[in-house]
Amino acid sequence: MMAPGWPLRRFCGCFWPLAPASIGWAAIILIAFAGAVQAADYRGPLFDAHLHYNEEAFGQPQAANSGPHPLADVLARMQRNGVKAIIANSRPNDGTKALAASPQTRAAGVTVVPFIRLYRNRDDYTNWFRDETIYDMVVAEHARGTAGGPFRGIGEFHLYDSANANGPVAKKLMVYAEEKNLAILAHVDDAAIDLLMAHPPSKGQRTRLIWAHTGIGGVPAARVDELFARYPLLMGELSYRPGLTCDGGKLCPEWRALLLKYPNRFVIGSDTWVNQRWMYYDDLMQGYRTWLGDLPPDVARKIGWENAAGLFGVKAP
Repeated sequence: MMAPGWPLRRFCGCFWPLAPASIGWAAIILIAFAGAVQAADYRGPLFDAHLHYNEEAFGQPQAANSGPHPLADVLARMQRNGVKAIIANSRPNDGTKALAASPQTRAAGVTVVPFIRLYRNRDDYTNWFRDETIYDMVVAEHARGTAGGPFRGIGEFHLYDSANANGPVAKKLMVYAEEKNLAILAHVDDAAIDLLMAHPPSKGQRTRLIWAHTGIGGVPAARVDELFARYPLLMGELSYRPGLTCDGGKLCPEWRALLLKYPNRFVIGSDTWVNQRWMYYDDLMQGYRTWLGDLPPDVARKIGWENAAGLFGVKAP
């Protein structure tokens, strides 16, 4: 219901004083209109599906928690941002093991899904795909697990040249991951996706691969669509994704359309590969909450929480 005479004043452009009752109704209308224009941020739980706790943050293995971001610090950042679960992968794997085993993690209400990272040091970044000792390390780590539970995946690994997806160790690890039902977190281009998926027995039909950044170098949304259609378990992780957001931190139209087309296939991540990313962790998570709020609530919860949680059987908080 509107105050008498409101339509006349609205359409004739007159501006005589409003009666007190009219002022009340006008305020209600303006508030309602502002709410419709400005979507609320997503307020549900977050699953950080691409998190590193590297030695630069944690400290050297022989001096755990000696770095600038000890366990108490990183867990506080997760806790205040509503991050209830993480995929942890670290260089070396000691950081992941610390997160998975610590009573502090459980007290913070954070579930850790541990992945085996292929890097013992920075030299391994450019050589892992042909280094047999990396394969042996992965098998040994998988057999040992962590004090907080078994490893659930392999990665993040990088391929700066997509042809290296055909390296002997890359081939063996893709087969091993599918055989052991391990997920994969891969920082690769779109050409490498096809090469990697050709190695396991299912030819990518049963391969659980999380595509870090949903492609490097700004792979077009149409190409992502093509690969999603080809590989039914391929998922896209959205940190550092060029072209994802436009003005005001809202989704760009083509990416909003892609997320709505594949609401079950995307996850979010912080990619805390350097300490600066820990320093801005709050901003990173708020950025996600802003553009998730631009989606229907059920889709926002899937991307923010349910897709990653469902992949690893993590219970809702």
